[in-house]
Amino acid sequence: MRAKITYAITAAVLVVYFVLAGDRGIMLIRHGTALTITFGVAVLILPVIGVWFLWANTRFVRKANRLAELLEAEGGLPVDELRRDEHGRIDRDSADEVFARRRAETEDAPGDWRCWFRLAVAYRDARDTPRARKAMQRAIALHEGRPVPA
Repeated sequence: MRAKITYAITAAVLVVYFVLAGDRGIMLIRHGTALTITFGVAVLILPVIGVWFLWANTRFVRKANRLAELLEAEGGLPVDELRRDEHGRIDRDSADEVFARRRAETEDAPGDWRCWFRLAVAYRDARDTPRARKAMQRAIALHEGRPVPA
């Protein structure tokens, strides 16, 4: 729940920033000189990119959460079996052990979105965020029946 609140606050702050930046871009364009129009257009491009990025990430998170809900309803969510140090951080060797099992599971059933979801969690636990995101994207694509690159 804490992550959802943080995400919502961050998204709200970004939206306020996009509105303010867009307003400044329009002000620059209205000034009417070649230089201010150029800067105004450049300033307007940033909020457009930001809105797209925020929308894409929000959509990704919603889809991943939906898969988590489905997996939880099936009783297939991965159990937290990781060892942690005295500060609560995940032990790297423990994460590597779980990751090896999840990778083998996914290699045995490459078309099962559930395996890819659990692999994404293992990647995240192993602190490999880019691969975690790719594995989750694959799980989403498999669940939606979209083609998945080999």
